[in-house]
Amino acid sequence: MSSAPTPANVSVDRVAKMIDHSLLRPELTVTEVGAGCELALRYDVASVCVKPADVPFAASVLAGSDVMVGTVVGFPHGSSTSRIKAAETAAALSDGAREIDMVINIGWLRQCRDDDVLADIEAVVREATDVARVKVILENAYLDTDEKVRGCLLAVQAGADFVKTSTGFAPGGATLDDLRLMRATVPPGVGVKAAGGVRTLDLLLEMAEIGVTRFGATATADILDDLRARSTETADNHGCNTRPTR
Repeated sequence: MSSAPTPANVSVDRVAKMIDHSLLRPELTVTEVGAGCELALRYDVASVCVKPADVPFAASVLAGSDVMVGTVVGFPHGSSTSRIKAAETAAALSDGAREIDMVINIGWLRQCRDDDVLADIEAVVREATDVARVKVILENAYLDTDEKVRGCLLAVQAGADFVKTSTGFAPGGATLDDLRLMRATVPPGVGVKAAGGVRTLDLLLEMAEIGVTRFGATATADILDDLRARSTETADNHGCNTRPTR
């Protein structure tokens, strides 16, 4: 996409607002979640993505900022019933979440139970309508090409705002081939989120060129510090390094 950030036109602020800082590891303490939220505030990212139990705390830390609180539903296996996923969503919204990353029922998709997958996503979208964005996690590591395409199309049909590659807890994460496929499958108004293995600035920019609009990352500080350092170096190189002639 022509408007995608590249090394020539990118800014730290722009890239920061494409990152969901991930705080989903099961062993994270409340203290560590708090530190992650402070990092998100410092870098002014798009959101933090925390475990459901951490949503009220994250919302209190981020109150008054434009860093959103996101959380996960049916995580990480997607095997909760649709009723429970809807209830999880309602509770998360009540606690202050404004972005919901839900995992589809992977087995249903692989079994071609598309009507059930659609209803599952719709149950979450209905709860979130007018309150939060919904990102649908396909968990591509378990899917073939046809299943990835059908998953994207079902997410679009259900009214989701994003399709997302991975939870970060499966055998594989985001790949360039998958992201190209997803971007080509969903319409321009639906975002594509890469998650799982996005650890460097160069990879993030390469994915952005494909048309990825959001990134789940734990290496947020490393990515943005690298960009800031490169931006400073570029600015220095454009300075006046020659003596004036008479």
